[in-house]
Amino acid sequence: MARARGLGLSLPLLLGQLLALMGGGGALYLEVRELEEKCFIQEIPDGTVVIGNYKTELYDPAMEKYQPSPQWINLFVFVKDPENKNLLARQYGPQGSFTFTSQSPGEHQICLHLESIRFSLFYDGKLAIHLDMKLGEHTNDYAEFAAKDKLTQLRLRVQQLVEQVEQIQKEQEYQRWREERFRQTSESTNRRVLWWSILQTLILVATGIWQMQHLKSFFKAKKLV
Repeated sequence: MARARGLGLSLPLLLGQLLALMGGGGALYLEVRELEEKCFIQEIPDGTVVIGNYKTELYDPAMEKYQPSPQWINLFVFVKDPENKNLLARQYGPQGSFTFTSQSPGEHQICLHLESIRFSLFYDGKLAIHLDMKLGEHTNDYAEFAAKDKLTQLRLRVQQLVEQVEQIQKEQEYQRWREERFRQTSESTNRRVLWWSILQTLILVATGIWQMQHLKSFFKAKKLV
């Protein structure tokens, strides 16, 4: 609890965010065709480890269902950070996992596509990707830690809670970063609206002065006639 107080977290907020983190990550099911690229956006805090466990399946029209993909099908993974820099661009087998670490907070683009290393196309080209994403402390294998370091159940639980609190701190920093970015965007928009209003006012004033001068010249010309 001393560590939690040091992070500036109230107990209800801490418990609520711990429960939210226990459901971290997410599973995706994608149906694709060969060379068809599927992309999605994942919001990730700075310095967060991300692991994607996946398996691919190939549709068998004879059995009318998906079967595990053969070894000659490869998965290509591309990950770009919010600044459009490549974090990962690599080819993998039909089943396995990929890992990357975020370098900056924000929306990361993750793109996947399947390709055959043979010249012939897959039957009718129908494939499926099962993807399970894990972020932050959810990527840790605590059973392996316990066996390797000979940790007691209590010490293992304490280590798990400490890492969860650290992940909460990252999430809070990310939310503050998002709020700051939103505030800057709002201020920039307000400034633009203000300057546009001033410009419109100046245009109206200039138009009014021009009309008055024009009418004044018109009536003077009428008097002279």
